Amino acid sequence: MFGPFERAVAGRYLRARKGERFVSIIAIFSLIGIALGVATLIVVTSVMSGFQTEMVSRFLGVNGHVTIEAYAGQKIEGFKELREKIVRLVGVASAIPILDGQVLLSTETNASRGGLVRGISQPDLKNLGRIGENIVAGDLEKFTGDNALAIGISFAQAYRVQIGDLVTLISPQGAATAFGTIPRVRAYKVVAIFDSGLHEYNNAVVFMPLEAAQIYFQKPNGVTQIEIRLIDPNQAEKLAAALPPILSGRQVLVRDWRHANDVILSVLQVQKDTMFIVLGMIVLVAAFNVVSSLIMLVKDKRADIAVLRTIGASAGSIQRIFMMCGAFVGVAGTLLGTILGVLVCRNIVEIQRVIERVTGGQVFDASVFMLSALPNTIDWGDMIRVVVLGLALSILATLYPSWRAARTDPVEALRHE
Repeated sequence: MFGPFERAVAGRYLRARKGERFVSIIAIFSLIGIALGVATLIVVTSVMSGFQTEMVSRFLGVNGHVTIEAYAGQKIEGFKELREKIVRLVGVASAIPILDGQVLLSTETNASRGGLVRGISQPDLKNLGRIGENIVAGDLEKFTGDNALAIGISFAQAYRVQIGDLVTLISPQGAATAFGTIPRVRAYKVVAIFDSGLHEYNNAVVFMPLEAAQIYFQKPNGVTQIEIRLIDPNQAEKLAAALPPILSGRQVLVRDWRHANDVILSVLQVQKDTMFIVLGMIVLVAAFNVVSSLIMLVKDKRADIAVLRTIGASAGSIQRIFMMCGAFVGVAGTLLGTILGVLVCRNIVEIQRVIERVTGGQVFDASVFMLSALPNTIDWGDMIRVVVLGLALSILATLYPSWRAARTDPVEALRHE
């Protein structure tokens, strides 16, 4: 498409000579603008995608892919037989019975806060990757009997709770007496501290052996939900559709992980798409700079264009020469921005720490964003979209100036020389 002649002339025009520095400076700024726009777009989209992926991964690390829930105030009885039927279904990795209950958590320092107690057996808790593999203190081997708790690291740090300390659970659903309802109050010993990677989980969720939870919440031989984990989480809807025959006669609610977190996932996707459009405007503005620099180059080279036309260069050759000049700026800026964006994504955690040390502030607040660390993954699909956008705008920016150059009348151009 581009012959040796066009490449040689375009290369000569790209090398600024004396008296042409201003046009060259504008081209350099255009290149930098495209590079920064592409880099920013790659970093933001990758962080948003990594945030979404990491969030889903951590949610699925502590919650099931499909959940069978009892309605409020009720329980699922015969859960052991139901569990055996579920694990025999194709694609099911495990089914974990859990007893949930809202309580007031009170420490030995008289500090208190609301929390969620999850009753679960010791083997099942060990199999929760985000919990069993992230014990920062204590030991799950002691997570047995009727006097054990596993708490999150954020709760432990905020209330100065250590292994062996007592945490008192206060439930409003107590025993009815002649003087009214008396809340259930009991102290449990902390035997393990975990770091799930989710701030809300670390701060407000505590685990208790299932048998102890059944006694405390007065739900003998019952649970409030069964969390099903699949080999492939994307098959959640298919499995949910296969559960009704097994659950016939039971008043329960079946939800998959997408419906359980649909609000968060939808918000993240909308934010990601919006950021792509908004930051894509940066690349568009930089592309307009390519247009202006190329128009100035065409105006500066009117005499050269006339000479080239008189010695036999076709209008198509002239158009291709200036398209190459503009495309070089756009393509080089896009490639430079891609490299810069990848480098920033790979080192974004280190960059975050440097900024926090310099400013003394907090760039990524775990209490706001729910995760305790900024994701540093790269979404290659989004990166390809960004690169294609940068290249497309760069090429489109060359069309009008190169077309104007091709329409230059050599007679009119040489008349004033």
